Amino acid sequence: MNRNLKNRFVLTAALVLMLLPTGCTWTGENPDREYANTPKGNYMALWTIMDEHYCFFDLKKEELGVDWDEVKAKYAKSISDDMSDRSLFEVLCSMIGELRDGHVNLTSVYDYGRNWSWKYDYAANFSKDLQTKYLGTDYIIAGNGYFYRILDNNIGYLVVESFENSMSSGRINVMLSNMALCNGLIIDIRDNGGGSLLASEFLASHFTEKKVTVGYCCYKTGPGHNDFSKLYRNELSPAETDLRWIKPVVVLINRGCFSSANDFACAMKALDNVTLMGDTTGGGGGMPMSSELPNGWVVRLSSAPSFDADRNHVEFGVAPDIRVDMKDEDIQAGVDTYIESACRFINDKLVN
Repeated sequence: MNRNLKNRFVLTAALVLMLLPTGCTWTGENPDREYANTPKGNYMALWTIMDEHYCFFDLKKEELGVDWDEVKAKYAKSISDDMSDRSLFEVLCSMIGELRDGHVNLTSVYDYGRNWSWKYDYAANFSKDLQTKYLGTDYIIAGNGYFYRILDNNIGYLVVESFENSMSSGRINVMLSNMALCNGLIIDIRDNGGGSLLASEFLASHFTEKKVTVGYCCYKTGPGHNDFSKLYRNELSPAETDLRWIKPVVVLINRGCFSSANDFACAMKALDNVTLMGDTTGGGGGMPMSSELPNGWVVRLSSAPSFDADRNHVEFGVAPDIRVDMKDEDIQAGVDTYIESACRFINDKLVN
């Protein structure tokens, strides 16, 4: 990697390390290794960055049959120093697309290279029009991407469109106070593509009365595919100064839940009063970091894997406790199968 491009990589790595346990110091930088700003040089730079820093090679080989050395040989045949930049970009995007990882992207002036098969290869199980119908026009805006109301059956309904921002403590306290007499709460995170891990953890902290182990994480310690630290426990502590919800909670999930929404589902699944309902989430269980190629294109990759409370990878998603699929007849009748199923579940718990 060219020396004048290292600062960006090291800075991005440092931001990731701030979120990982003490002792994670390996960035993999070799000051004596440089790649020319040619198609072959950029190709080798990208393959090597991924080879040394990507965290799911064994998992992707086991589940998808992806062998990174075979990928190298396969795409090397398409690289020549007289090819155009656009052609190079297409080849490089196809190469990293083999990993089927939504956190693996290549950015250039031409496009944003991505593989979103984690979402689009599956049923949507979501209708924005129906969600809007249940919210009505008098819903409360509790923050950027957070909307709620009390449904006619006295069940709270919170939509979290994104975790790009946190809901403030004051707004969370007002929301929980407004719904204090409700029989339960539905949190709808369908099609939430993620955002801030801190935002998702902050919301989750309002649904437990005790510290709970919700997962584990580790980090790369060297360039080898299996160079990882030990697993570190990820504990969710209750929000100390805010109101906390101890009544039944149903979290609605689908394949559109990715990254920090995937983490939110993982954390909430570990809580006693929470039930996940719907389809398996879209995954995105690797903390992303970025680097640059010699030509300035930016590659993002998963660098630190996360696991659920049972130490299972969550890269391919978090499974629901209760499987639900949207029914065509419900959609045609203006009914959201997910929301109605969650309401029945909460009311049944109240009776029993």
